[in-house]
Amino acid sequence: MTEAGSPMATLAEILKKARRAVMRQGISDQDADELVHEAYLKVDQYQRLHAVQSHEALLVRAAVNLSIDRQRRSRHMPLADGAEIHQIVDAAPDPARIVEARARLRQVAAGLERLPERTRRILLKRRLENMSYAEIAASEDMSVAAVEKLVARATLQLMNWMAQS
Repeated sequence: MTEAGSPMATLAEILKKARRAVMRQGISDQDADELVHEAYLKVDQYQRLHAVQSHEALLVRAAVNLSIDRQRRSRHMPLADGAEIHQIVDAAPDPARIVEARARLRQVAAGLERLPERTRRILLKRRLENMSYAEIAASEDMSVAAVEKLVARATLQLMNWMAQS
């Protein structure tokens, strides 16, 4: 097993690290899971448009920031009386969507664990560490074309596995 923070940290290890960081902020178990999930979705969306050097650091920081925001809101938001409560719009996803998203996250983590170690390492370097194909090729002593094919095959394999699960 690798240590969280190492280049080969699994998604499950990274999520556990973010959860522990949130819980150190005084957040309950259930709320910690929800905040880490929300942070994961935000980071995933962010990294599609921006280069991210450390997905792990960004995820932990985003989760902690969300926990701080939640604590601030709960301190400053007065309790609504019965008449106003129906006017509050809940922008959060409904519980069924949260459960579904968590299940998909577990499926992805399980799918990653099923990949061969080198394939998983290369895929995580590309997707989580945002390394270029050339950087990965140099670090793995492979050609750029071989890395591109490996990442494409691994992504396709995960997508097919997710579709069957």
